[in-house]
Amino acid sequence: MPLTRSRYDGHAAWYDDWNKPHAERNASEIRKLLGSGTGLCLDLGCGTGHYFDILAASGQLVVGLDHSADQLRIAHGRSRLVVQGDAAALPFRDGTFATVAAVFISTDVDDFARVLTEAARVLRPDGKVAYYGVHPCFNGPHTQWLDDGGMVAHPTYRIAGWHREAPWWGPYVRKRVGMRHHPLAELMNAFIGAGLLLEHVAELGDRSIPHILAVRARKPGGG
Repeated sequence: MPLTRSRYDGHAAWYDDWNKPHAERNASEIRKLLGSGTGLCLDLGCGTGHYFDILAASGQLVVGLDHSADQLRIAHGRSRLVVQGDAAALPFRDGTFATVAAVFISTDVDDFARVLTEAARVLRPDGKVAYYGVHPCFNGPHTQWLDDGGMVAHPTYRIAGWHREAPWWGPYVRKRVGMRHHPLAELMNAFIGAGLLLEHVAELGDRSIPHILAVRARKPGGG
């Protein structure tokens, strides 16, 4: 039984159009987080493949994985190296990849800790995970953004899991596919539980309140 659901089936064409400008805006920060390297890079939860080129700019060969056949239908037009699979049960051998890029995936999976454990398993020693996703303190089902750039935090922040649609959700991706919320401690403990060593953390975004969290972590054992 799959551990991750294909939540984007039926939404891929819409998502590809909607996400394109967001991917372009995020590209430079993701490139900076990733650094340069060699070997294979796994784009974990690659969606329609918007980040293939920016990941490949690091010097690595990118392999995309997603659970949604609908998303991969579009991703296949951007790269032939795409695989349908479950992020929580990766179809790769131990130590296959030099890098795993996890871009905006934590809010789409049921068990992010298990996903990171799998990511660590398929990393070679001294390999790195580059996580770039929503900042759980300031971006989630508990947050309501105001017209002046401020934010109201509703008293549901500590409730992990899938949240019911809130009246302040706009007509965007979360209204279509839902959102799995991880409080900050749960998110960071997922890295620790996977045996990954934190190397760099940044709070990003083009608003006065950061809505993106970037984390680079490394698998020990490279000598």
